[in-house]
Amino acid sequence: MFRKSPISSCSNGSYPQGQSKLPSTYDIKVEPGDKVVLKKKITLLRGVSIITGTIIGAGIFISPKGILQNTGTVGMSLIVWTVCGILSLFGALCYAELGTSIKKSGGHYTYILEAFGPLPAFVRVWVELLIIRPAATAVISLAFGHYILEPFFIQCEIPDLAVKLITAVGITVVMVLNSMSVSWSARLQIFLTFCKLVAILIIIVPGVMQLIRGETEHFKDAFFGNVASVKGLPLAFYSGMYAYSGWFYLNFVTEEVENPERHHNLSDRKKTVPAKKKSLFCATVQGRVDPENVPLAICSSMVIVTLGYVLTNVAYFTTLSPEDMLTSKAVAVTFSERLLGNFSLAVPIFVALSCFGSMNGGIFAVSRMFYVASREGHLPEILSMIHVRKHTPLPAVIVLHPLTMIMLFTSDLYSLLNFLSFARWLFIGLAVAGMIYLRYKRPDMPRPFKVPLFIPALFSFTCLFMVALSLYADPVNTGIGFAITMTGVPAYYLFIIWDKKPAWFRRFLDKMTSTLQIILEVVPTEENPNL
Repeated sequence: MFRKSPISSCSNGSYPQGQSKLPSTYDIKVEPGDKVVLKKKITLLRGVSIITGTIIGAGIFISPKGILQNTGTVGMSLIVWTVCGILSLFGALCYAELGTSIKKSGGHYTYILEAFGPLPAFVRVWVELLIIRPAATAVISLAFGHYILEPFFIQCEIPDLAVKLITAVGITVVMVLNSMSVSWSARLQIFLTFCKLVAILIIIVPGVMQLIRGETEHFKDAFFGNVASVKGLPLAFYSGMYAYSGWFYLNFVTEEVENPERHHNLSDRKKTVPAKKKSLFCATVQGRVDPENVPLAICSSMVIVTLGYVLTNVAYFTTLSPEDMLTSKAVAVTFSERLLGNFSLAVPIFVALSCFGSMNGGIFAVSRMFYVASREGHLPEILSMIHVRKHTPLPAVIVLHPLTMIMLFTSDLYSLLNFLSFARWLFIGLAVAGMIYLRYKRPDMPRPFKVPLFIPALFSFTCLFMVALSLYADPVNTGIGFAITMTGVPAYYLFIIWDKKPAWFRRFLDKMTSTLQIILEVVPTEENPNL
């Protein structure tokens, strides 16, 4: 891709070639020593909140019945919830190794690029930018809009236009916040994650009290009832894995994590740990490196979410029968009405806050994928620039706004998202397979956190199973999704490989980039010494 030298943060507002001076709105003084880079502001607590707050959306409160519907029994459904949590933890452990050995933001995109080269990485970011992320954001935002309005429309249906308008406001607020401050968006994520955990505890604690009182009727003969079909059990696992998706988002912001690994001077220690000592939840100590925030945040989050999901479902079954679960439109509301009385009116507010947290965490993380892809030359260079004062990837955040608004008012939004549901598992599996490949291709790569080989092997197989199940369960829509994904291949050769673009097109891109730099007050990031 042809890339002109952009306006530098040190250019004092002038073009590189010395043309006329830019407007004074761009003449922004950067404090000496204050480099224009994305700052390391993601602490351990913020990292946990990004993962936990993004995984826990509306599903556990509204319709955690996909697993029960496909397993047929209470006992088997709880087993599937637990096993899916463990499998997701395995995937998270793989990403902990990737995040501490490849110290770049971007998540799936970066790892696929490192292992398999630019073409599959470009296809990944292509489909994420144009369809998956705008559609996914629109879907979770619609749930936010619906539940924030529900207390005002108790006796009647909520108008569809009202839901979409309040949804549009919510999306705009999240994107403005992420554009203005990394710290405030991270603090908001902590607050929203706290609200989610409070909401889950509001369900779990009464459920535990029910168990203490002996309300175990629905756990008797827990494995007897409708026997899961050969097709039903795999679909139950598919629903479970989807419910846990989001554990990978911290890897999208690796460059902004404080102490992704901690450096020590081993000579200062009273005890020196042998360099070849291995542990699953503690990293391999090699030379001067010990693990810290990335692996710890990932593992802590998965334990919290898995326990929360399993115990919430146990609590539901202390009060609701399997039939009640399957017929309820909002399981948490039905549970609260039976056990908590008028407090059930607060449930929609908690659900709305949960959705808002998923919106905020998703946009915060995925914008970094677009930022890194632009830095690698796979997206327009304006997306790799950051605000000179606020140090946020402003263009990479706001590029999602118009695309999400288009998706919001698309009638076939859910169908479009279903077309591409397989793509997430395809690329996650490819990234984890890349980790195995790099073990052999680059054995000397520093790996402060190293997991046993059977974990990435098992998780890669799980992702392959998810893709195959999508094809088996819905071959037509999966085929359409595959065709949409593959449009990234000709796009790669057209926009990236083909370098004989017309001169007028290059001038147009140069002018657009320079103009957007002035309007948005963004500049190329300075060299990051940590990369």
